[in-house]
This record gives sequence, C-alpha cells and structure tokens, in this order.
Amino acid sequence: MTFAARIAGQRPAEIALRDRDKALTWQQVDDLLRPAVNALQATDLGPDGRVAVLAANSADTLLGYVACTLAGAAAVAVNSHLTAPETAYILTDSKSRILLCDTSTAVVAAEAARQAGIETVVAWGAGPVPEGVVAWADWCRDDTEPRSDIAPRRTLVYTSGTTGRPKGVELPHTSWVGGDTIDEHVERLAQNRMIQYGRHLVVGPMYHSGPLTSTRLLAGGAPVTVLGKFDADALLNAIEHDHIGSSIMVPTHFQRLLALPESRRAQADISSLRYVLQVGAKCPTPVKQAMIDWFGPIVWESYGASEVGTTCMISAAEWLEHPGSVGRAITPFEAFIKADDDTVAPPGTEGPLWFRDTSDHGISYIGGAHTGPEFSLGEIGRMDEDGYVWITDRQTDMVVSGGVNIYPAEVEQALIAHPAIADVACFGLPHEEMGEILVAFVVATDVANPPTRAGIEQHARKLLGGYKIPKLIYLTGALPRTPVGKLDKRTMRTLPSSDTADLVLLDKEVSAAR
Repeated sequence: MTFAARIAGQRPAEIALRDRDKALTWQQVDDLLRPAVNALQATDLGPDGRVAVLAANSADTLLGYVACTLAGAAAVAVNSHLTAPETAYILTDSKSRILLCDTSTAVVAAEAARQAGIETVVAWGAGPVPEGVVAWADWCRDDTEPRSDIAPRRTLVYTSGTTGRPKGVELPHTSWVGGDTIDEHVERLAQNRMIQYGRHLVVGPMYHSGPLTSTRLLAGGAPVTVLGKFDADALLNAIEHDHIGSSIMVPTHFQRLLALPESRRAQADISSLRYVLQVGAKCPTPVKQAMIDWFGPIVWESYGASEVGTTCMISAAEWLEHPGSVGRAITPFEAFIKADDDTVAPPGTEGPLWFRDTSDHGISYIGGAHTGPEFSLGEIGRMDEDGYVWITDRQTDMVVSGGVNIYPAEVEQALIAHPAIADVACFGLPHEEMGEILVAFVVATDVANPPTRAGIEQHARKLLGGYKIPKLIYLTGALPRTPVGKLDKRTMRTLPSSDTADLVLLDKEVSAAR
C-alpha cells in the first residue's frame, strides 16, 4: 500500500494535489502512482538507478518525481528550458536509463535521448507525442501494489561549475532522511516540520532543489498546489483559494508580488500562511523589510547551495534585529571568514566566507570531485560577534538572476562559436527585480560586418536555455584585460554606466523566457 492509500482512508475528501488543470484526491494520487512505480521497477535502471525528469511544473511532474522515490529510483532533475545538447550532456553524465518528460518538452527530450543513447522516453500531458516517445498512460499499465521493501535513493540535481559544465550532486545529507526501505523512508518524510503548516504551494520551477521540497512534503502527507509559470496575481489567488500554509520563494518572487497594485495586495487574504522560506539569493534589504511588513513574522531565510543544503538560517524576528543578515550557521555547519593567511579572521572583518561541515561530508559530486569538510560557496562576507553572517560580494563569476544560477563561462563558450564573434566576456550587473542580469561584451571578427542582436540570440538558442542568453549585449573594440592578460571583469562592470566607454548596445534588452 502506498502512502497515498493510507492517507485516503483518513482524509478521503481532501484534495491532495492540485494544479491549474486538475485536482486529485489522495485515492486518485494512489491510483496514478501505483502503475507508475511498477513501470519504473520493471525497467532496468542500471546500478545507479537514475531516471531523468525534463518537464514543466504540473501535478503530473510532481507525481513523476514521487513515483521515482517510491520505486527506489534516483530522480535526476533537469532544467526544462535546456536545449537537446545541454540535456543530452546531463543524461550521459548522470547515466540515466529513462527520460520522463511532458508534451511541451517531448521534442527536446526525444532528440536529447537519441544523442545520449537512451531508449525509453515517456511523456505525460495532453496532446500528441513525437516518434520514439511513449505516452505515460500507455507505459503505466500494472496497477498492482508495488514493492516497498527496497532501499530509497537520493534525488540528483545539476549545478553549473566554473568550467561551464554542469555538475551533478545528490540531495545533501542535511536534507536526506534515509531509511532502509521505502516504507521507512516515507515514515521519516512524514516527520518533516513543514508538514504541520498544511497545504504547500510550489512557486519556483521544480528542477531547483527548493521547489523539489514539495515532492518530499507530498510523500510525507502534506497536500500540495503546483503553480505553473510564475504569476504574482495567480500566486495570491492560490493562497486564498487553497488556504496555503507554506511556500518557498526567491527574492524575484517577492519583487513581483510587491509590484502588484497596492489595492490588490491590501485585499489579499493571506491569513492561512504560516511559513514562507526565502531561498536562492541574498534578498535586498528594502524588499525583505516590505515582505515582513506585509506577510508578518512568518518569513524565514535560508542561505546555502544545492550541494550542501542550508548552511545559514534566519527568522523574521532575528532579521529585524540584524537587517540584511542571512543568519547564523546551523548544525552541522560552522561559518567563518578566512583571513589572508588562511586563519580565522576576527568579527567584523570582510573576506571570503567559508564553512566547516562538522559531519565531515563536505561537498561531493557524482563525477568524484570532493571538497573535504571545509568549503566556500564563492562569496565575500562578514560576521559579527554573535555569528550572524552578511553577504557583501561574490568571489566567483556566477550570476544569480531571479534565483537561478548562470555561469558566464558556459555562455561564453556558446557565444564564441558564433563566426562573427572574435572574443566575448559575460558578467553580472545589479538589477532591481532580478537581483542580477547577465551582460555580454562581444568583439566582432569583422569590424565592418559586426554581429547583430538577433543573429547572436538565434545562435545562442541552439546551444543554451533561453534564461542563459545575456539580457544586454554590447559591441566593443577590445575586452579589458589585466597586465597578465586575464579578463578584467571588475572594470567591465563599470563600463555600461560610463559616458566615455567605447560600447554599442546591440538592439534592446531581450526577454528570455524561463
């Protein structure tokens, strides 16, 4: 018996899972999960047991992830906006044996699977599927009770590295409840402290580790509502209609909620909300203050990364006493600022922010790379005498735009392949709503025939997900470099606002779909 069948006996009328198109009771969830779990268990998933998921937010997508959990498979979360080559790289690197998708991603999925040598591609959702893709309903036939005496596996997410190639990392130990069997694993999931807040709202894309929390909450017994593409008004409607108790958001979501007309915000009934966790990037202080003023003392903040989970946490009450802080390190982590001589710097010193994992796990990628117990997330910060941490700058080139990590090296590798581009550099600039936007400086191969914005975008979309395409592209005669020949991105960041810089903006800002 799956967890959903047990809950159906206790709460038969409750809507367990809802999206824009459907509302499912716990019994209906069970009826859909059983054949899906059986289909997965009947397939040879290889020694790593990995199943890739390339799909937009929906109730079906959430069920796909949960089915992997119940089948003892390791779901591999793939960004649904990636191109076929980008997806194929992840499929190959993760050694996935099956690719699950929806009808909106099926064409990309089929091509990516072909490139990666994957034979089984299964799609849910309405509409036709391309050749080589099996419809979900045709694949999931056996509705008998699946096995639950097998060991669970951890979900896998991909995070880009400084080389531009994504790296796979399993759900961190701080988020993994374990268990010797699926039954024991589900029992432990039911002890998640967020279960007590009731219905959970999925806001961000489910290929990110934060929104993937929803899959563990549903399996633990919490009803879930899934939003599709983000819309601030739809989010408030969902809170009101479904009496949402908890959600996880990024600063950009806060920005767009606050951008709604004051009259709409004033009339919104958010009384059911009991816990909102902000993740993804440091939140601008005025935005965080405004959200606490509106939502109340239920707004918490988690600072960390997909590789390690939460390293620092702060409540609304603490934040009001320490504005701008991302909190204090939580067990098993210890935070410290590293001095130039690699010793621990005194309180108040600004410098590289480091963490020590007292459980000795550190960061481990599936490719074998390991950091050891001490690691940095690539940011500059400071700490006070009480251990509260403030993020002040970033050491790495990574750009966090709308809570999504974009690595300039990957984008540079794609753009330099354009025949009209002789040199390129990408970097981030502050943006009021997105936190940061990606900007590119390009040098033309032929000054008399420079590349166009449209041509660059057309080229880039063949190699990159739309969200990775630079929002602003400037044509320049040469890229600033240091005396030893390295790109001087610190100088580059000052040039777009300079009146004397030799820059030409190529067309207008692009609106890259997420």
